[in-house]
Amino acid sequence: MADSNFIDYVKIYCASGHGGAGSMHLHRAKYIPKGGPDGGDGGRGGHIILRVDPQFWTLIHLKYRKHIKAEDGAPGSSALRKGKNGADIILDVPAGTVVKDGETGEMLFELTEAGEQRILCKGGRGGLGNDNFKSATNQTPRYAQPGEEGEEGWFILELKLLADVGLVGFPNAGKSTLLSVMTAAKPKIADYAFTTLEPNLGIVNYRDGRSFVMADIPGIIEGAHEGKGIGIRFLRHIERNSVLLFLVSVEEEDIAAAYKTLLAELKQYNPELLTKQRILAVTKCDCIDAQIEREIAPHLPRGVPHLFISSISGEGIDRLKDELWKALQA
Repeated sequence: MADSNFIDYVKIYCASGHGGAGSMHLHRAKYIPKGGPDGGDGGRGGHIILRVDPQFWTLIHLKYRKHIKAEDGAPGSSALRKGKNGADIILDVPAGTVVKDGETGEMLFELTEAGEQRILCKGGRGGLGNDNFKSATNQTPRYAQPGEEGEEGWFILELKLLADVGLVGFPNAGKSTLLSVMTAAKPKIADYAFTTLEPNLGIVNYRDGRSFVMADIPGIIEGAHEGKGIGIRFLRHIERNSVLLFLVSVEEEDIAAAYKTLLAELKQYNPELLTKQRILAVTKCDCIDAQIEREIAPHLPRGVPHLFISSISGEGIDRLKDELWKALQA
């Protein structure tokens, strides 16, 4: 993963700008030796803002930008001149970015809509100049407010890909091949386990110009929730999917048991994943005939729709699209 361009986790230190100090100034002119207060307010410190840019789908642009500091506000000056606000820093992130406190791990907010903005660190307010403190009993106040300090801290940004359908399966179950057949995505495909080392997204074109997004994550192995294999790193990406498509190869000795193992790993990771709609696709069915399919069918898990498909021959692909679309509309 060292050379991967897919970065879905970064930890950054952010500090907004301090507010500028208010001015303590008394008006002086040639014929006005003892004028009143005319100190202006200080400028606001710069915010650090997160903004969703649909052109981004990874956090790699923040990987080496560990410390981010916004500009301080300028101090106020005479003649009621307000200090300039510190420049805001806008960090563009992909849709699906979750922001957490870097110390406690508490989730602060998430960004899911294109163009959505949230202030991560609010700039300090500028101090009030002495003109704000004049009164009938104190006509020449000789004090002003200092600017407020900005906010700072460590923050974790995690990306959860936004897709309608998530592919779940063991390594070499045919997930990447299916994605390449159903979409224009070009994931790496080979006849060995763990070909997929990072998530891939593709758009499935359906009838009448309709479409939905499908995500392929690295294969899950038994014990993934304990950190075995690499699938655990990417399980967060299926938390947002509406439908989970389980792929189990027809080459498995016990297809139902393999499905239950995958289901158990998801439950251990996040029990809420089991509330999502599920479809089971038995893959690589170009290796068997219709008679064997009929013999296998009674032994498949009950309560979950199942299909026999082959990405090589095209068997069941159109029906699979229909089933996925129906599930997405439910």
